[in-house]
Amino acid sequence: MTLLTATKRSGGRAGRAGRPAQRPAQRTLDHGAWFLVLPALIPILLLSVGPLLYGIALAFTDAQSGRTRATQWVGTLNFQDLLHDTLFWESFRIGLLWAVGVTVPQFLLALGLALLLNQNLRFRWLARALAIVPWAMPEVVVGIMWRLVYSPDAGILNETVRDLGLGDGRDWLTGLATALPAVILVGIWAGMPQTTVALLAGLQNTPRELHEAAALDGAGAWRRFRTVTWPALKPVALAITALNLIWNFNSFALVYVLTSGGPGGRTRLPMLFAYEEAFQYGQFGYAAAMGCVMVAVISLLLAFHLVARLKGGEER
Repeated sequence: MTLLTATKRSGGRAGRAGRPAQRPAQRTLDHGAWFLVLPALIPILLLSVGPLLYGIALAFTDAQSGRTRATQWVGTLNFQDLLHDTLFWESFRIGLLWAVGVTVPQFLLALGLALLLNQNLRFRWLARALAIVPWAMPEVVVGIMWRLVYSPDAGILNETVRDLGLGDGRDWLTGLATALPAVILVGIWAGMPQTTVALLAGLQNTPRELHEAAALDGAGAWRRFRTVTWPALKPVALAITALNLIWNFNSFALVYVLTSGGPGGRTRLPMLFAYEEAFQYGQFGYAAAMGCVMVAVISLLLAFHLVARLKGGEER
């Protein structure tokens, strides 16, 4: 009994004595991991987190451009003004219409294109290359190109309308009824490639054996899509749709080049409204408050998306 007890005690002391010897190595490993992460972490902190925190702080001040006196803390006054700013909430409504109006058709068209490009077609490599051309073009270039297309005098769209005998054409980007649909059409065209690429990658990860087995069981094309393709593609579809909704809601350059928010504010997205308040009217604090509201809305959308994904994972 005495020998067994002594052996246990000595073993316990050896185990406890062995732990401190491993801690310096573990600390060295942790320091090495942080050292490897820092090159990617520092730009994020400097270019994303830092400006975000500064913008949140600016939203609680009366900061303006060209003023001589010091900026003062005003608390929630900017947010109180936002609650009664009908122009901001109108731009918010237009932003939601724009985001949904671009995202939903964009996904449906990209899904059809991805299904087509996933088939064994001749010159499929060329079709795939052409499908991503809009993605390679900067938004400013896309906006200028489509302004030429929509030009009332020499635009290809009005020329086509005249040639078909459908009328004399119109000024698509300055008409109150046509400006927003015309801009939405450009947004769909410009954003389809990345959605198509994501969905095509999801389709290629679907095992062909499942399609072959379903075909042998007599399942038609629609049934194979519903029972085999869509369940495998659903996680990718949900992720890319959520990202597209956020990206489209935050759009600025494309709409700014096409219409600058006109006519009469019919295409003034929230980002455009905040830009005007900050850089045209010099109301930096008020514009920062708008930015905070938009960040809060986007954060809520992300939270709902993550909760839905987690619930879906638990059900599976």
